[in-house]
Amino acid sequence: MSSILERIVDLKTREVRLAAERMPLAELERIATTQDARDFAGALRARNNDGLPGVIAEVKRASPSQGILRPNFDPDSIARSYERAGAACLSVLTDHAFFGGSASDLRAARSATRLPVLRKDFIVDAYQVWEARAMGADCILLIGAILDVPTMRELEAVAANLAMAVIVEVHNAVELEKALVLKTPLIGVNNRNLATFETSVATTLAVRHLIPEGRTVISESAIRSRDDVEMLRSIGVDNFLVGEALLRAEDPGAALERMFA
Repeated sequence: MSSILERIVDLKTREVRLAAERMPLAELERIATTQDARDFAGALRARNNDGLPGVIAEVKRASPSQGILRPNFDPDSIARSYERAGAACLSVLTDHAFFGGSASDLRAARSATRLPVLRKDFIVDAYQVWEARAMGADCILLIGAILDVPTMRELEAVAANLAMAVIVEVHNAVELEKALVLKTPLIGVNNRNLATFETSVATTLAVRHLIPEGRTVISESAIRSRDDVEMLRSIGVDNFLVGEALLRAEDPGAALERMFA
C-alpha cells in the first residue's frame, strides 16, 4: 500500500473511533432504518437495457491532485443539472480531509433529485456503512487496494442488510481477483493511480478482458471526451463514473450531454 493510502486508512480509522464516541452505533442504526434506499444497480441496468450508457455523475468540491474544482460549489444545482442531462446515478464525495466533502453535500444532492447516490469515501469499518445509509446513501464503495477479502465480505453483508448496492473498485488483476469473490455485480475500474493520482483509461483497457460476463463494469476517472466514451464502449464498457471533466464546465449537465449524447 502506498504511503498516501496508509495515511488515509489511518485517518479513517481514527475518524470512525471519534464518530462512534459522538454517536453510538445503536443510535446510528436507528437513524439508518428510517428511509428506504433507491435502486442504484437497477438505475444503471435500466439505462444499459435501453442501449444507453449508465453515467454516475460526481459531485465534489476538490481533489488532492487538482485542488478546488468549482469555486462556487452548490451540490443541489449540480445534482439537478446532472439529472436533467440523463445521469443514472450520483456519486458524492464525503471525505473532508482530502476532498473537502461532507455528509451534508450528499444529503443536499440526494434531496434535490430522484437519483440513487453513491457515498464516495474510503470505507474501512462497518460503522461507516451504517453512517452512509443514515446520511441517505444508496451505494457504498469498497476499494480493493486497501481492504482484504474478509473485510470486504463483512462490509458487503452490512450493506446488503440495508438494501444498499456495493461497487468494488480495482486497479489491476490482483485486486480484481479479490473483488470477484464478492456477490456484488458492480465492478469499478479506477483509472486513477492512488499512489501518484495520475490517470489513464489504459487501466480499464488492461483489466476489462479479465472481468467475466454477468458483472457490470464501471470505468472511473480519466474520462474526458466523447472519444474516450466511444473507445470504452467499443470494448464492452457501458457504465462510467465521471467528475472532474464535468465539474470544471460552466454547466455540468450540459457537459455531460456533450460527452454522452
